[in-house]
Amino acid sequence: MTRLLMCAPEFYGVEYEINPWMQVSVPADRDLALRQWDGLYRVLGELGAAIELLDPVPGLPDLSFTANGGYVQGRQVLLSAFRYPQRQHEAAHFERWFRGRGYQVLTPPAGCFFEGEGDALPSGETIFAGYRHRSDIGSHTELGQMTGLRVLSLELTDPRFYHLDTCFAPLPCGAALYYPPAFDEYGFRVIRHHVASPVAVDEALALRFACNAVVVGDTLVVNAGCEELAPLIEPFGLRLRTVDLSEFIKAVGSAKCLALNLE
Repeated sequence: MTRLLMCAPEFYGVEYEINPWMQVSVPADRDLALRQWDGLYRVLGELGAAIELLDPVPGLPDLSFTANGGYVQGRQVLLSAFRYPQRQHEAAHFERWFRGRGYQVLTPPAGCFFEGEGDALPSGETIFAGYRHRSDIGSHTELGQMTGLRVLSLELTDPRFYHLDTCFAPLPCGAALYYPPAFDEYGFRVIRHHVASPVAVDEALALRFACNAVVVGDTLVVNAGCEELAPLIEPFGLRLRTVDLSEFIKAVGSAKCLALNLE
């Protein structure tokens, strides 16, 4: 069963600018964001996901992006160390949640930034790990030591796609969606060599966050407007489900950003 951690966006908003998408002059509609989040929550539940909840906290508008909270394997979690001060207070709330449920909490070395599943995505016995904009490549050593899995580092070159989960989505059967221009030449070659069935998406789909996806069973859940993905994923036995998450895109978040894997 897919187990996910989510956090209702009761205090969500675009209150600072820490990426090229965020503009405080273009605020989020919190009521609409709550309805959109609830739509995603219901869809994931209908598909069979078991969802646990983190309590929202005033003053932490990005806490709803739970995928950034850490990387979980078994009863261990490598907790995030956020690069920007605006998000650093989130770590304590994730730590409290995990410790309260009996997880062993590990942390990156001092001064080493790591932003959880935003930059670390598993595919079989491999973790594809992004670095440069938010996570440091040094965190990949910690990932490998905790999980015992092979970690392949991918440098992200386009600041619009500053987290790996905005431009890369592992699929079942060793496949993955990815947006090629988001990676340097070496990263592109790593994907082409180590992903059994790499599926490139174009810029239009990438900008609608087609790669920011959650897989539950045989269904890929993504933002509305990505219907062109359906024929691309059908060969892998996947069907498409879309949910309007436009308010979260204002802060560069979509389906995957809003759900942390607990398996």
